[in-house]
Amino acid sequence: MNYADEVRRQAEEAPRAALPAVTALLWRAYGDGKVTEAEAEALSVLIAERTASKDGLRGQSPNSRGTDPEGAKAEPRKLVQAVRRSVGSRPRTPESMVRRRRWATAGYLPPQIAALFTVGEGAVLAVIGREIATKGRCTLAMGHIAALAGVSVTTAKRALRQAALIGLVEIELRRVTGFRNDTNRLTLKSREWTSWLRLRLPRAVCPAVGGGGQFATGTNNRLESKGRQKRRGTPKRPPASANPHHRTASRIAGA
Repeated sequence: MNYADEVRRQAEEAPRAALPAVTALLWRAYGDGKVTEAEAEALSVLIAERTASKDGLRGQSPNSRGTDPEGAKAEPRKLVQAVRRSVGSRPRTPESMVRRRRWATAGYLPPQIAALFTVGEGAVLAVIGREIATKGRCTLAMGHIAALAGVSVTTAKRALRQAALIGLVEIELRRVTGFRNDTNRLTLKSREWTSWLRLRLPRAVCPAVGGGGQFATGTNNRLESKGRQKRRGTPKRPPASANPHHRTASRIAGA
């Protein structure tokens, strides 16, 4: 049994009051390199499900593997589905992992803000930031954002909730009827993030937040012709007779 299995066992057996301690143990192990990123995210989803449930128990089968006691007699397809449910997240594909890492490292988040989130959460915020910078707002559905970022809908919701909690984005609920809502409208509240996107993207790509630039005044080093000097009223050069040095040289020559 490796360290991830031990954390999963504690997350499944610990009472709800002890789940914060299990979460702290999980991220401490992730920082020390004892669990991988995929294992840390799966365990985080597992702890979040147990925390959100009313009775503190997950909706799984009686044994720890997520299968029925007569697992050997069960169908292979049902066994695979049960094992996938016990992980707590949808199956990942290499393509989704590539999209997640590409968005997380695309540079749409300032380093100070990106350090506060995981790779999956950073990919979600990068998608949202790009959409807001391009159109002025983000009205994509959570499933659409999660598909673009290569993460689950649960990760997308968690990232957006944390971003709104620390004041990065503003979430506007759009109610259509009493029982139906439209997708939320997301806008940026962080000046640091807005300035970063203004410098990160050109003006043609992000007209909503503007673009950076500078105006330089060049040096006028062109030689003007005599005719242009006359038209501008430039005083003429004094004649040679008016030069005192010239008059002194003339007297010496005459003597």
